[in-house]
Amino acid sequence: MITGSLVRLTGSGLGCEGWPGCEEGAFFPEADYHAFVEFGNRVFGVFPITLSILTALFARGRARWVFATTLAVAVLTVAEAPLGLATIRYDLPAGMVIVHFLLALLALGGAIVVALEAVREERGGAEISFPRELRWAGAGLAAACLVLVVTGTFSTAAGPHSGDADVVERLWHLDDAVYLHVRVTAVFGALFLFVLGLLAARRSLAPRLFRFALALLGVLLLQMAVGELQWRLELPWGIVALHVALAAGVWSLTVALAFALWRPPRWLLPRNA
Repeated sequence: MITGSLVRLTGSGLGCEGWPGCEEGAFFPEADYHAFVEFGNRVFGVFPITLSILTALFARGRARWVFATTLAVAVLTVAEAPLGLATIRYDLPAGMVIVHFLLALLALGGAIVVALEAVREERGGAEISFPRELRWAGAGLAAACLVLVVTGTFSTAAGPHSGDADVVERLWHLDDAVYLHVRVTAVFGALFLFVLGLLAARRSLAPRLFRFALALLGVLLLQMAVGELQWRLELPWGIVALHVALAAGVWSLTVALAFALWRPPRWLLPRNA
């Protein structure tokens, strides 16, 4: 997700117009900054593709939902390659770029779930059950986080980093996109404070999960500070890249928190439990 965002933010989407090589008759990029950024993202993509396929193979024989999740992650990750090629062929339309990013986001969320379930299977689950309203609030928080990141992609697509210098197709208006994104941020923040309050009231039951939620709060505050800074500095691409990386972190931590509320692992318990 981070290397892909760098391709977009540096205007390198058309740095390599061939596939799988960079150009016709040249597999590796020539001495061009944009070509190296685009090709580097492709090379890095080999790792999540390979790991997601291996994970799906190793998950055979596990619970049906676990195997289905690993298979979905593998399909989404592999689908990024042809979608990336189509995005290049059609000169980087904003809608396709957003879908390209969101598939990576969903694959990341599924990978977090699989990793946590693997640890839970290895080390055991906690014999505790959180109240129904807390579990559903956690699920709602994950859904709100997804909407939050989606509105963030529209803000980027409407701003100065909407595409390459030669192919700039802005989607929507920046002020309107940011207006919506800020309002969704407020909804997400309110829902998170509600979940945090419920966890605080039950912190003796699972103190480590409460501390985990506090860590998520710290990342959220940092993300908000970076978002405000990038707006006041008129969206320099380096700070926007940091904002995207933190968004991936917020999404990952939120999915992990929601999952732990439904399938609490043993590490949530106090040490003497």
